[in-house]
Amino acid sequence: MQLKQAFGKALRLMRKSRHLSQEDFGGQSSQTYLSQLESGGKGPSLEMVHALASAMGVHPMSILMQCYLLMDDAATLDSIIDRVRDEISE
Repeated sequence: MQLKQAFGKALRLMRKSRHLSQEDFGGQSSQTYLSQLESGGKGPSLEMVHALASAMGVHPMSILMQCYLLMDDAATLDSIIDRVRDEISE
């Protein structure tokens, strides 16, 4: 799965798990743009990832973590966290 598609799927999964509609993001994004993100047609800026995460009440890394889990079937949450922990502490 490509990065844009994985991000879109992760965003949609997180949004739906919080029982939010695309219209609920009106202050951060238009429904058209959100739809393009979720379909993998567009990639978000770092500022947009932050704004969308804030609107859902989650940490931006939660969306990104889900994205990378979708991209790699062999990855686990623990394996990604361990890798990031090691890389940050180097």
